[in-house]
Amino acid sequence: MCGITGAVWTHPSRAIDRSVLEKMTESLRHRGPDENGYHSCGYRDRPPYQAVPGVALGHRRLSIIDVDSGSQPMSNEDDTVWIVFNGEIYNHASLRNRLHGAGHQFRTECDTEVIVHLYEDEGTDCFRYLNGMFAIAIWDSNRRRLVLARDRVGQKPLVYAVDSDRLLFASELKALTKVPGRSWDLDLSAADEYLTYQYIPHPNTIYRDVRKLPPAHFAVYQDGRLDIQSYWSPPLCEEPTTPDLDYQERLQELLRDSVRLRLQSEVPLGAFLSGGMDSSVIVALMTQLAQGSVKTFSIGFSAADYDETHYARRVAQHLETEHEEFRVEPDCMEVLPQLIRQFDEPFADSSAVPTWYLSEMTRRHVTVALTGDGGDELFAGYQRYRAVDWGGWIDLLPRALRRLLAGPLWQRLPGQRQRSIVRRAKRFLASVAEPPARRYIDWIAIFNESRRAELYTDQFLEQLPPSDPVDFVAQAWRTASGRGDIVAASATDLMTYLPCDLMTKVDMASMAHGLECRQPMLDHRVIELCMSMPIGLKYRRGRGKRILWETFGDLLPAEIGRRPKMGFGVPLADWLRHQLQPMLRDTLLDRTATDRGMFNRESVERLIDEHVNGRFDHGYRLWSLLVFELWMRQWLDA
Repeated sequence: MCGITGAVWTHPSRAIDRSVLEKMTESLRHRGPDENGYHSCGYRDRPPYQAVPGVALGHRRLSIIDVDSGSQPMSNEDDTVWIVFNGEIYNHASLRNRLHGAGHQFRTECDTEVIVHLYEDEGTDCFRYLNGMFAIAIWDSNRRRLVLARDRVGQKPLVYAVDSDRLLFASELKALTKVPGRSWDLDLSAADEYLTYQYIPHPNTIYRDVRKLPPAHFAVYQDGRLDIQSYWSPPLCEEPTTPDLDYQERLQELLRDSVRLRLQSEVPLGAFLSGGMDSSVIVALMTQLAQGSVKTFSIGFSAADYDETHYARRVAQHLETEHEEFRVEPDCMEVLPQLIRQFDEPFADSSAVPTWYLSEMTRRHVTVALTGDGGDELFAGYQRYRAVDWGGWIDLLPRALRRLLAGPLWQRLPGQRQRSIVRRAKRFLASVAEPPARRYIDWIAIFNESRRAELYTDQFLEQLPPSDPVDFVAQAWRTASGRGDIVAASATDLMTYLPCDLMTKVDMASMAHGLECRQPMLDHRVIELCMSMPIGLKYRRGRGKRILWETFGDLLPAEIGRRPKMGFGVPLADWLRHQLQPMLRDTLLDRTATDRGMFNRESVERLIDEHVNGRFDHGYRLWSLLVFELWMRQWLDA
């Protein structure tokens, strides 16, 4: 696991010198604390032939595989192809055997060199052969091009900026801020998206001139032009034809193999264990496949609604793991500035707080941790899929009745608790009159269209581009709409929420502490199988993850299959009513915030008052506004 950065320039005036490259690379030290590496070559004019662009590559390494000889940047035998790589390629051994047979010679045992030789043989087709998580930059001097690539579901980040006669790239935005002379203008449409989703969807970043490479895409920068292409997509439109039993057998085979591949490590390895079904299944398979006992880690809080440690403890006892249980009382006044500094752009998923603490404490014991991420998307596990199911039945009612159900009367009911039934019912009923896709967007939105209209000043609205932030999710929904609403919802989450929120959260929080997280359920073979299944295998009678439990439930305590889903959160609503309320008011209502001219002061004050008084739960909205303002002060005002 590593941090990568660099540049390519097609004019000598746009060169990145060694001191700047070192600063860019050093800003990623947390991603790779073990060593650094550099490669650079200046712009070369070759009349009457085409000039050779200048290139600079920087790398910070967290040593996991081939600790002694896997330093980067790395090249092929004649130094015509150079690579910096962040991630893990789990099938590198089988690819190595194939490449040996084709005549390639290897100097190391690491997966990085496998990518170099595979690129020599396959060009940009090489990425579809990789099973793993990755962000890759390849400099091909013979073709005078830089190739960037990102894994299929966005487990590893990669941002870039195209300036005049130059392309910059990095694992994190903070590396690009070390390049002098660049403007860092706020992208207002990205801010609009952030307030809609609590994250900024790819390809946008919070900065107007910087972009994220989307998952499952590669980019080629050649002759001053950038071409971006997709190399993979899940089988969302295919009708299932395989017998049910075959799906179960295949799931057992593939997930077991995925875990086996992700146990490769030359450093201490363990697993996050929440006590939920997903992480418990992964740990159960680890105990069968690992040599020696498995180390597991969980985190607990004093608030009972957010504490799963007793479930994790039960699973750990059942599987006889070496279990470490961390119990903390989050100090938001301390951790929030750290999160804002680490995440580079506004990111308001409050589960980043426990993920941060869990990563910090797990890193004291191991360097690699397996997780159960992806199970909810693949096996229809989110509780909101139940609402999607109910919404389909409500669609059968007359439109007038649906409008009555969506009326404002229900919204007057108090719903103070963040996870209360009343709060969920209010969100459900508010959108039942809408078409399925729009309804789902309203359910997942932090600020929906009407609330954003109330929040924004006229000045801000006039400056906003005409783009609609809901297009990001609506486009994903359309790709699987022919398979039914629950499939469409889970596929949408797989393509949007998973890479932009969950993977961003896990990567940034874990890498801040030099911890590598691996997600066996996100093996592309497992994804392809799950997204081709009939929905009835995954979701029946209001409950998801049916096939997951039927396949692996015999490995776990029975109560794990019956327990309600809790999620991985913090008592955000309560914090904002009590210990964080003074900070909330001081930050959002002072002149620094109001003088920006983006948000109506009266609207913000009303949100705070309604939340504090218990009339509405605006916890996620207020947290999003707080994070945004603190980010502005730390990154733009500084």
